[in-house]
Amino acid sequence: MRLNEDPAAFEAFYRRHVDAVMRFVVRRVSDPHLAADLTADIFLAVLDSAHTYVPGRGTEIAWLYGVARNIVSARHRQAAREARANGRVAGRRLMDDDDLVRMEERIDAERRLRGSLEAMRGLPEGERAVLELVAIDQLTVAEVAEVLGIRQVTVRVRLHRARRALERVASPSAPVYVEGQA
Repeated sequence: MRLNEDPAAFEAFYRRHVDAVMRFVVRRVSDPHLAADLTADIFLAVLDSAHTYVPGRGTEIAWLYGVARNIVSARHRQAAREARANGRVAGRRLMDDDDLVRMEERIDAERRLRGSLEAMRGLPEGERAVLELVAIDQLTVAEVAEVLGIRQVTVRVRLHRARRALERVASPSAPVYVEGQA
């Protein structure tokens, strides 16, 4: 079929089959607006796929019903996906202005922690691992030593170095104490 190349042929095809397509659609959907949209979508799909029609394989109405069935089925699948998505958010309260204010307060309160975490990324791996296990995971020095397979004194040294490095980042203008200097 050359429906997409010949407007008169498409018009004749449309006029021949629009009532049958509309009946097909309204048996499957109850919303008149959706039925009209689906009918239009079916004829648009016909324009796009007219080259796939092979007269020897069946009548044009059978081919047209195949196109219609695919369009209607796709719409039902889309509606099912939307219903599942709506079901996932149903019963969940959307954020109101007070929620947003509380969220902004939390973000501001966590800003210092984010800065510390960013500074931790610059630490050597051994110091960072010790600091994370102590400060974030709340492990004791003995537990950290066991987790990392190192001595407790090594944990204490690494922890001290990591804290000093973070203090320098947190307040770069603060004087750094160096042992042995007065």
